[in-house]
Amino acid sequence: MQVPSPSVREAASMYGTAVAVFLVILVAALQGSAPPESPFPYHIPLDPEGTLELSWNVSYVQETVHFQLLVRELKAGVLFGMSDRGELENADLVVLWTDGDGAHFGDAWSDQKGQIHLDAQQDYQLLRAQRTREGLSLLFKRPFGTCDPKDYLIEDGTVHLVYGILEEPFQSLEAINVSSLQTGLQRVQLLKPNISIPALPSDMRTMEIRAPDVLVPGQETTYWCYITELPDGFPRHHIVMYEPIVTEGNEALVHHMEVFQCAAEFESFPHFSGPCDSKMKPERLNYCRHVLAAWALGAKAFYYPEEAGLAFGGPGSSRFLRLEVHYHNPLMIKGRRDSSGIRLYYTATLRRFDAGIMELGLVYTPVMAIPPQETGFVLTGYCTDKCTQLALPPSGIHIFASQLHTHLTGRKVVTVLARDGREKEIVNRDNHYSPHFQEIRMLKKVVSVHPGDVLITSCTYNTGDRKLATVGGFGILEEMCVNYVHYYPLTQLELCKSAVDPGFLQKYFHLVNRFNSEEVCTCPQTSVPEQFASVPWNSFNRQVLKALYSFAPISMHCNKSSAVRFQGEWNLQPLPEIISKLEEPTRHCPASRGQSPAGPTMVSIGGGKG
Repeated sequence: MQVPSPSVREAASMYGTAVAVFLVILVAALQGSAPPESPFPYHIPLDPEGTLELSWNVSYVQETVHFQLLVRELKAGVLFGMSDRGELENADLVVLWTDGDGAHFGDAWSDQKGQIHLDAQQDYQLLRAQRTREGLSLLFKRPFGTCDPKDYLIEDGTVHLVYGILEEPFQSLEAINVSSLQTGLQRVQLLKPNISIPALPSDMRTMEIRAPDVLVPGQETTYWCYITELPDGFPRHHIVMYEPIVTEGNEALVHHMEVFQCAAEFESFPHFSGPCDSKMKPERLNYCRHVLAAWALGAKAFYYPEEAGLAFGGPGSSRFLRLEVHYHNPLMIKGRRDSSGIRLYYTATLRRFDAGIMELGLVYTPVMAIPPQETGFVLTGYCTDKCTQLALPPSGIHIFASQLHTHLTGRKVVTVLARDGREKEIVNRDNHYSPHFQEIRMLKKVVSVHPGDVLITSCTYNTGDRKLATVGGFGILEEMCVNYVHYYPLTQLELCKSAVDPGFLQKYFHLVNRFNSEEVCTCPQTSVPEQFASVPWNSFNRQVLKALYSFAPISMHCNKSSAVRFQGEWNLQPLPEIISKLEEPTRHCPASRGQSPAGPTMVSIGGGKG
């Protein structure tokens, strides 16, 4: 990095600072129980061609992310940043650009028209620019939060990263408009939990679940399904960890992967390898839905707690597994072969506890609906105190991981734990949730749930592009609101979800008829989706539906794994009473900006080290 005409003292100070920060990164990265392969443990390709590669490290002590951006074929510059949903407008950016005479690095932002402006507060700090054999390497850092209204707040959930490639010099930053650039987005969880790797058993074995030699279709999105089976007589084991296997060269194509176990009630499943939406796919494959493993771009290996493992194999467990691979191929590349999958690590020495997966949120039913043209409509599902009191062991359960799930209109998801009417802690939250990026995430802190606790799962939806109500259901154009929580010890409780009482919803339709000239048919033979489709969506009908969902009694599904409810009365249940809500955490602004530059930094991007 070169600043115009620095004094020897300034240059020495800057070099010393860069070296010191880099050592901090190294120390932070090496604090785990096993040394990572580099001081930047997380990597993703940003663009489909693989010319931009991002590596990063997280310091929770400093509340800072250190980024290393490798630009393999530098033209006239590059921009990188974050935005709410991956748009290039209203984005928080850092830009490396050339003006013909020199190169500059600066913190910037884009307005709603895509015009780029220099940020008055320079929060991205360049630590090093260096030419390597692979290309130009930029090392820079940014705090999680900056208290700058133009900056993005880096939070625990999904982050939509954006990038752009500058193909020609610009005389100034303000001369750049993102609409003229080659741009794209990549979704990732930046703030990975800082969890120590648990001790692994000495008798651990591995099994690779991968679809052999798939010819990746030359289309943007493909879900590939592959059926495989465990060996005959495979006894009960515990899965203790798993990790991705991505075919070399396909890192930008393989978006996410899941392994599902098939239903035990079927003796056999037909073998299949093909697109999941193919007409040739056997119908029975729809019964392979019990998640064993899930990975998404940017994620590392997943570890179970030392005292628990996920059981598979043995009596009462299907030998058949389904691998699902999501290929993201925006360049429509043809002829690419892939054998990616997931490597399971398992042990015959069973751990103290079986891990389990429990569904929280809303029942898949059309009685829960989102009106059209809504930008932030919230639906909430409950796991009530009555259900946890009946179904959980006296010592409770411990949630260590979570996978959030909605369909296409989901924008935010959160699950909160409440005890004695007071919200106590957040189980998992994603304020920038995307249905196109779903992974099982290890929690930073294990959440203990006791009998009598309440788990409240809320989803926020955007139906701005829809003309009819979006009802709950299994279809991709219908909606869901689910949190699959991974916990131990295993209980009989597999599903703890709710929906508004159907009788109260019919009262809503009767009320709509009293106040509107357009009639909603309330005759018994009319389905709920048909009723919602005929509601005239004026402000009154929208507000009354929202109010109905916030006070009407619910139907609870407190279900065992056999899909049978626990004994008790579960219809017309009152909503849990919450007398105290969690407060939003106070944002701490970085204490000192002494080292932040007042404006763009001049950068040497010629040969050798900068």
